[in-house]
Amino acid sequence: MITEGSFTMKAETFLPDDYRPAEDEPFMNDRQLEYFRRKLLAWKHDLQSDTRDTIEGLQDGTRNIPDVADRASEETDRALELRTRDRQRKLVSKIDAALRRIDEDEFGYCSVTGEPISLKRLDARPIATMSLEAQERHERREKVHRDD
Repeated sequence: MITEGSFTMKAETFLPDDYRPAEDEPFMNDRQLEYFRRKLLAWKHDLQSDTRDTIEGLQDGTRNIPDVADRASEETDRALELRTRDRQRKLVSKIDAALRRIDEDEFGYCSVTGEPISLKRLDARPIATMSLEAQERHERREKVHRDD
């Protein structure tokens, strides 16, 4: 840690390009945290880039189509694209939350049990907040209550 005035920063962590978190190293060490931070930031960057492309496409694609069927088809495509972008916007907020958890040293631990979330699960879904077991229990309870 480096402290300057009222700011505290972590020293830059070296991370080889081929690094993958391993079970035989300390859980959520600096290298693992940096790996997940970079993975989340790259994912966020890709989503934001897609969003910019969509906005430009929607602005450029505004045109008057005389055929009713063609116009309806284009409006359906636009609505689908906007729904997709809305889901991605929500995903970006989950990515931001995961980045905050990294900064607050809470990343990688189940919000329900406090136990570590498996590295395989985090690698597949770095925004995960629950261990696989806790997530399955949550989904079973949700299904039971939804059926009522």
